[in-house]
Amino acid sequence: MIYLDTHVAAWLYAGADERMSPPARSSLRDSDDLRVSPMVRLELQYLFEVGRVATPATKVMDELRTALGLTVCDASFVAVAHLAEDLTWTRDPFDRLIVAHAALHDAPLVTKDGTLHQNYPGCVW
Repeated sequence: MIYLDTHVAAWLYAGADERMSPPARSSLRDSDDLRVSPMVRLELQYLFEVGRVATPATKVMDELRTALGLTVCDASFVAVAHLAEDLTWTRDPFDRLIVAHAALHDAPLVTKDGTLHQNYPGCVW
């Protein structure tokens, strides 16, 4: 099981996986269980609404599910939010819940975000 950060999901949808490091691409190829936090879906929709991406989250997620078998994690929100309470190194609710979803399952998180790498040892890049 491996989790994807929002920018990784957006790059995969855009066919821009060359923007990822070789270890990140390798980890995605080697996993048969790719997941995102529901916060990734919500963040993709926010990015669409403010014009930073051209495609709504529903279309992005549907295509990634079909192409890669990507699923949205259905872990208990209560459990994820409880774990996120301890992630005091950021005020960004998206980052807190995305990391908490991965951490709840002690799973890797593919991300380029340096702040996440400094604070979550399961990050892959």
